[in-house]
Amino acid sequence: MNTGTHTWQEIESQPEVWKAALDGFAASRSALESFLEQSAFAQIVAVGCGSTHYLAQAAAAALTCRTETPCRALPSSELWLFEDAVPKEGVLLLTISRSGTTTETLRAQERFRETNSGAVLNITCHPESPLAQGADFVLAAPAAQEQSVAQTRSFTSMLLLSLALTAVLAHDEAMLQQLGRLPSALQDLFASLDDLPHRVGSALSIRHLVFLGAGPLYGLANEAMLKTKEMSLSNSEAYHPLEFRHGPMSLVDEHTLVVALLSDSGLTEEVAVLRDMQELGARTLALAQDASVFVGWQPDHVIELHSGLDEWERGPLYLPPIQRLAFHRSVAKGLNPDEPRHLTAVVELGGGGT
Repeated sequence: MNTGTHTWQEIESQPEVWKAALDGFAASRSALESFLEQSAFAQIVAVGCGSTHYLAQAAAAALTCRTETPCRALPSSELWLFEDAVPKEGVLLLTISRSGTTTETLRAQERFRETNSGAVLNITCHPESPLAQGADFVLAAPAAQEQSVAQTRSFTSMLLLSLALTAVLAHDEAMLQQLGRLPSALQDLFASLDDLPHRVGSALSIRHLVFLGAGPLYGLANEAMLKTKEMSLSNSEAYHPLEFRHGPMSLVDEHTLVVALLSDSGLTEEVAVLRDMQELGARTLALAQDASVFVGWQPDHVIELHSGLDEWERGPLYLPPIQRLAFHRSVAKGLNPDEPRHLTAVVELGGGGT
């Protein structure tokens, strides 16, 4: 088997897998609406581990800003180890796990059941898993199951389910329709990328990668950072764009690549940060709706999304190009993206699994 075969196939299959996730969501929508109507909650707490903690951050931002229900994200271990981490009532627990066997998330769910009367909604790729079986309702993307250790299509598919959940809670039919455009938008994006992820990912003179994202994109910047670490064993970081000026930019030099996931709301200031970093010597890559946002100046590289979707709807599109970049960087370094060093798809804690 060629190096990284599973990972590459999982990255490239995302348009079809997203469509399957949306079809599954549509089939379960009526039951979901009944569940939400019957569940009394004033807030949502979203938990996950590693990639799914960052997914929880993105989901919490969307749920808080697009619905009337506040949501916050916690690592699963915080809820498991600190029983006062969430209120004792009025909470809907949103558990997110690719495998549905994550030790910390299982223990967080158990702790929640012990201390809280609220309901549990699970997002997973394995609806038969222990975590799913212990939830009150499950949103699943079984077509997104993976053989690789690093999450790619599982992350984006579960993110898509969280956005569809947001649309239902917000009674936003237009948002649901827009989400339905994502599979074809990703096909178009893949066709337009040419060899840019390969060229940038294979540039081993880059030794330090920084991912910037705000609002709905901060959790995704964190996931981009983690994916780059996992696949290519690279020094990578993630920040809110304007926070990067407050100390971390002291590390910027000609060996730095700064990648900006550009939003709508913060666009002007985010572009200014990216320009500042280029002036300090960094190489720059922007993921933007289109290149017309750059006036009188251009980043070194631009990936145009051309999605026609707003910042709360197009989140899944930012990650596949970065997944490709991390894949090519891994291969260029002589690594196997399917088998990240020190990592396994299942981490066991005291007899549990993740």
